[in-house]
Amino acid sequence: MRFLFVHQNYPGQYLHIVRHLAKQGGHEIVFVSEPNKNAIPGVRRVYYNAPPLSRQNLAQGVREYDRAARRAEAVATMGHQLRQLGFTPDIIIGHHGWGELLNLPDVWPEAPLLGYFEFYYQHDGQDVGFDPEFPLAPNQLPRIRAMNVVNLLALALDQHGQTPTQWQLHRYPGWARSRIRVLPEGAHLDICKPDPQSRARPLTVGDFLIAPEHRLVTYVARNLEPYRGFHTMMRALPKLLATRPDLRVVIVGGDDVSYGARLPNSTWRAHMQRELAGTYDASRVLMPGQVPYETYLSLLRRSDAHVYLSYPFVASWSLREALACGCVVVGADVEPVREFIQDGRNGVLTDCLDPTRLADTVLDLLENPTRADRLRRGARRWAERHLDMNRHIAAFEARIAELTGK
Repeated sequence: MRFLFVHQNYPGQYLHIVRHLAKQGGHEIVFVSEPNKNAIPGVRRVYYNAPPLSRQNLAQGVREYDRAARRAEAVATMGHQLRQLGFTPDIIIGHHGWGELLNLPDVWPEAPLLGYFEFYYQHDGQDVGFDPEFPLAPNQLPRIRAMNVVNLLALALDQHGQTPTQWQLHRYPGWARSRIRVLPEGAHLDICKPDPQSRARPLTVGDFLIAPEHRLVTYVARNLEPYRGFHTMMRALPKLLATRPDLRVVIVGGDDVSYGARLPNSTWRAHMQRELAGTYDASRVLMPGQVPYETYLSLLRRSDAHVYLSYPFVASWSLREALACGCVVVGADVEPVREFIQDGRNGVLTDCLDPTRLADTVLDLLENPTRADRLRRGARRWAERHLDMNRHIAAFEARIAELTGK
């Protein structure tokens, strides 16, 4: 089969399915994206450059669509060139978030399009306005509504949609849900798996030592920012470290911003370190930035309590992988996380915005190893039932066959 994948940050959510298809052989796989250094053998890359923003003084509600329309034009131009070279896909698969797919049905009207609908924006009841520390200014409401322009245009293509969780599906209006099918995402259970011996040997990350006698609390996010509860995690450190002299904490994540507002002259890491300066023993806390995947897995396997905080927003892959590794997950008590964690069975839930409650929850787990072991086993069992990547890839292939008849 001939596949056309589209995602500005190659390979995005399509890492596992693209690897699988490439290993199968017999397929022609073309992936349109912005340039980057990621590579998967057997995949033909086609690059486009993100168009510059308009220099005109656009109305706030128009800016989101202006960016998307420029990307749609750039990707359609690449599509026409591919068609002239004789490439016609059996199916187009891509992410609707940046508008890249919007004009491709004009290039290949005969090809079914399976688009990823990740998030429908609303100004209450989910991420926006969730955290009273960062209130929404009334003049931002038009901008929030305008962020759905691409969503709505994508739905107007009358093609086929996917989303990974029930919570994400139900962010969309009722009239739109029949056009979107839940195709869950999982973890490679043979890679993301527990290592019962990990606590019996030292683990070093750079010069930071986690000895067998130490208790380890981990936290992982793509970037350290309030959307993933970084400020709550940091504010829990003084109580955690003062109560447990044997505790070590590793906080993994970069200094960019994936979601939410940037600070004008600082990173969120530096901002929180200044706020809490002198209130905790920083020598027992490591913030290594983003780390190699094997280091990340080693930390999850060694973790005594893994903190996963989030606003009501899209659940991270790291949550799935932490459960597969048998972590004792302390998760935010918000609906998208509750789709993965049943409190007291395969993890525990806590208030995303309450650092005292977070610290108390983690300390209770560290004081109760029998309970922690039970939760660890529950996490892995739940992952085996719900997160098996092989099963999810098979479901994705079945959907492709349904749409293409092949």
